Amino acid sequence: MWLKKSKNKDKGLTNITKEHEEYLKSIEREKKFIIIAQIFIFFAFIMLWEWAAVNNHIDRFLTSSPGAIFELIVKFVEDGSLFKHLYISTIETIAGFFAGTIVGLLAAILLWWFKRLARIADPYIVILNSLPKTALAPIIILWAGMGFSGIVVTAASISVVVTTMTLYTGFINVENDKIVLLKTFGANKFQILSKVIIPANIPGIMSVIKVNIGLSWIGVIVGEFLVSKAGIGYLILYGSQTFKLDLVMMGVFVLGLVAAVMYFFASWLEKKVVKY
Repeated sequence: MWLKKSKNKDKGLTNITKEHEEYLKSIEREKKFIIIAQIFIFFAFIMLWEWAAVNNHIDRFLTSSPGAIFELIVKFVEDGSLFKHLYISTIETIAGFFAGTIVGLLAAILLWWFKRLARIADPYIVILNSLPKTALAPIIILWAGMGFSGIVVTAASISVVVTTMTLYTGFINVENDKIVLLKTFGANKFQILSKVIIPANIPGIMSVIKVNIGLSWIGVIVGEFLVSKAGIGYLILYGSQTFKLDLVMMGVFVLGLVAAVMYFFASWLEKKVVKY
């Protein structure tokens, strides 16, 4: 009788294991389907665009075509100018991204640490967030400098206020029971911050990082429109001024490609950090 029960239990465990394996396989299949669908949509769009351009269904002067853009990319790669412009824009974006994210994180911590300061600063943060940073870019560049520093500050200014508001909201919405529990064990404010507040907001911090990648690129492109003599933004501006729409579309395509690579890297990092 005992052997029968044991066998039944073993069968139950085996069934549960198989069901769990099937569930994991279904998740993997869903991931593969999504990736394949994304790739299919991209190539279908490129093929449709090329077909419409070749058959004169769209004006190639205004929209260019994937073939013309690819030829221009090859030309810029061969003479090395594409890497030069891409390197400059990427360095400016990375610098602006880190500046905006770190300053925003420190500001959110400061507001959480000093409740009175948060109440005083609240209306000013809302006002700063409502200001059009791209419209203020000329003033920011005049203050920060007409070169690399001005473009970096412009990129950082677009993301810093959003980062501060998002993270501070996450900090103050952490479950109060956890904080009270630590206080009963004699934890100080720094220990509460490091053991509860920051760990609880890791997903939020990673989401902010992904958003800031796009915001930093916007700031860099706007800054390059105004003062730069090199970079992806400079190529787009030069192409539009000389009516070389192929050059404009190439700049937009390369910009989207690099931004996508940075976003996917941030998503991969998010999975690793959250899992850890």
